[in-house]
Amino acid sequence: MKIKLTFAILCLGYLGYAQNKLESYIQTGLKNNEVIRQHNFDINKSMYALKEARALFYPTVSLNGSYTKADGGRTIDIPIGDMLNPVYRTLNQITNSNAFPMLENQSVLINPDNFYDAKIHTTMPLLNFEIIYNKRIKNQQTTLQKIELEIYQRELVKEIKIAYYKYLQSVEGIKIYEDALALVKENQRVNQALFKNEKINRTAVLRSDNEVIRIQANLETARQTSNNARSYFNFLLNQKLDTTIEIEENEVPPIGAMAENTQNREELQKLTQAKEINENVSKLTNSYWLPKVSGFADFGAQDFDFEADKNSRYYFAGVGLEWNIFSGNKNKWKLKQVEEDSKKIISQTDNVKHQLLLQFQVSQNNLKSALEQFNADKNQKQSAKKYNDDITKLYKEGQAIYIELLDAQNQWVNAQLNTNISLYNSWIAFAELERANATFTFN
Repeated sequence: MKIKLTFAILCLGYLGYAQNKLESYIQTGLKNNEVIRQHNFDINKSMYALKEARALFYPTVSLNGSYTKADGGRTIDIPIGDMLNPVYRTLNQITNSNAFPMLENQSVLINPDNFYDAKIHTTMPLLNFEIIYNKRIKNQQTTLQKIELEIYQRELVKEIKIAYYKYLQSVEGIKIYEDALALVKENQRVNQALFKNEKINRTAVLRSDNEVIRIQANLETARQTSNNARSYFNFLLNQKLDTTIEIEENEVPPIGAMAENTQNREELQKLTQAKEINENVSKLTNSYWLPKVSGFADFGAQDFDFEADKNSRYYFAGVGLEWNIFSGNKNKWKLKQVEEDSKKIISQTDNVKHQLLLQFQVSQNNLKSALEQFNADKNQKQSAKKYNDDITKLYKEGQAIYIELLDAQNQWVNAQLNTNISLYNSWIAFAELERANATFTFN
């Protein structure tokens, strides 16, 4: 009992080490992945857009200046001479003097000549629902970008885990074929010795030679498969494709059961966020009917011939009101479009809920099937090993023919390969279930 418990603890320890190493690789992949960096750029862009929307609430201050030089064009005629000269003439006659000179009629240009105007112009929204809803939409869009990043991260974690398990699977396959190659080479040596002593015919020697060639070919295929698996895993981690991968062997399959958690999937959160954004777009569209109030103030100086004194300084302030009354039902039809988008989002949410639940159930069933297959292959492996040991012993004693030995060895090799495949297939199925249930926890 103590021996079994110790073995179980050692297996769990190996599994923990492997999982810790895999966790380290996952963190490396999340840190180095270029697509994640691109998503972070999009998030930063959304944050800047949110700050831009907030800035619309603050006043805008600008320095404006103009200088005009004019001649010709429209004028304003002032008949000052026609109005005052008769009066001045009478006054001169009464006073017997020329104290009141004669005046000429004036013609003043409408365009100011040699005139400057310099001012500080300030505007500020006092009541504008459009910028209020615009800020809310920008904030929700930032949240939406973060959710999309989490969706990609979960998918990347799944791909990294699957790639890691496939690499472990390929490495173990190489070891199995290496052991098999050593076994068939030993058979080849024994058969050649027996043939020289005329205890067997040449057929057994030829068959053993062919087995060596076959296992060597399988071993080379396994090595190339492992190289490809290593390259793909390093690609996901955005590091050199030939980087060595640290591994730790284990024969412990994953757990079988997992509580359903699909309601917390980021895909549903994304649709919920899209619905909230659409609601604010509807409010933004409806805000067309609400008035907009803004204030403005000018502080500056204006005069002719660049003169500047107390009479040149001025201020000019006020409040503006804009209230749309009719726009050809343009906003009415725009609101109808927003309503259709809302119906579409509701339909998508219902559909995605069913899809995610189906994905979870299929992944759960696939894991159960993979575990059953692993247990069956593990039992077959034990039986094949015992059978191979028995036939090998009988063959050495001359009580079994080479065909029987070859069949037993092939069963033993295939049983090892099948157990190795089913073990890591169960871990792959577990990774897919973890993705379907969104249970992986990010640091």
